[in-house]
Amino acid sequence: MIGRLSDLARQGLFLLDPETAHGMSIAALKSGLLPACHLKADPRLSQTVAGLSFPNPLGMAAGYDKNAEVPDALLRLGFGYTEVGTLTPKPQAGNPKPRIFRLTADRAVINRLGFNNEGHDAAHARLSARQGAGGIVGVNIGANKDSDNRVADYIAGIRRFASLASYFTVNISSPNTPGLRDLQARDSLKALLDAVLAARAQEVARLGRQLPVFLKIAPDLPEEGLDDIAAEALAHDLDGLIVSNTTLSRDGLTDPTQAKEAGGLSGAPLFALSTTVLAKMRRRVGPQMPIIGVGGVGSAEDTLEKIRAGADLVQLYSCMVYEGPGLPARILGGLSRLLDREAVASVRELRDSRLDHWADGKL
Repeated sequence: MIGRLSDLARQGLFLLDPETAHGMSIAALKSGLLPACHLKADPRLSQTVAGLSFPNPLGMAAGYDKNAEVPDALLRLGFGYTEVGTLTPKPQAGNPKPRIFRLTADRAVINRLGFNNEGHDAAHARLSARQGAGGIVGVNIGANKDSDNRVADYIAGIRRFASLASYFTVNISSPNTPGLRDLQARDSLKALLDAVLAARAQEVARLGRQLPVFLKIAPDLPEEGLDDIAAEALAHDLDGLIVSNTTLSRDGLTDPTQAKEAGGLSGAPLFALSTTVLAKMRRRVGPQMPIIGVGGVGSAEDTLEKIRAGADLVQLYSCMVYEGPGLPARILGGLSRLLDREAVASVRELRDSRLDHWADGKL
């Protein structure tokens, strides 16, 4: 019955424009009426990554809970962790509407939101109110579109949320803020990481606890760009990478009208490209640096394939638009069955088992 009601609710949301539907899904999570995940925790899915103990490898990617409104509700759906944001110092409206487009036949989404969010102060108040609630909640930080010092905006994010974030994600890979992806160029990236990690070191000294920093990169980089990012990540002893953000590519789409919309593409068509980039980065940074795999994850098989390609953890977002709020529980149950089939004691044993297959792919 619950599954049928969820299906009907999702069909109803699809009658609305995507941004209105997104707002209603946030409201539904706030209401507490959505069923929680009641699966018994599978210890084979737990692991420690970047010094944090994750109950399972599945997380909600940034972009859904932009203003830190529902992190605990997302954790109750079964996610092992969640990531709020992207947050910018000042509130900003983002790009003009309409700016989200469903490509239903492709199980994909195009967005050109442009870091729309209520700013640091609003998110800080919400995260402060949940202090002590437990669970891993990362904070994804970015720069305002009109900022005259984008590096300073990232530093402001570190300082503002240091006492509240389980980890930080430095987002330099959204295609919807003009010039933002330029920060992936080696000299710019070096300057950014120098400043961000110096600010993090000061906050760690003040708070007396670790504060991992991940870097989120685009899937549209050439091999030389991946070389540069890997070199800087290793030189700075970065805590980890998130691979990847949305793509500007429109390869293989069946909806020619919606495919013409500007913005970043996510969902099922991103899986192969993002997984190839993930494996190429794993090959470059070696086995020790944590990597979170994102892009096109909609099933237990997708999740495990990201891990086989080199991911320690996995995130999803767009596929839940099509699969509904029960997707995390279905993935976790499926992962347990896959581990039964593989006869392994930990999901970590399967990491990199298909690294070469993916890393040898063409971009």
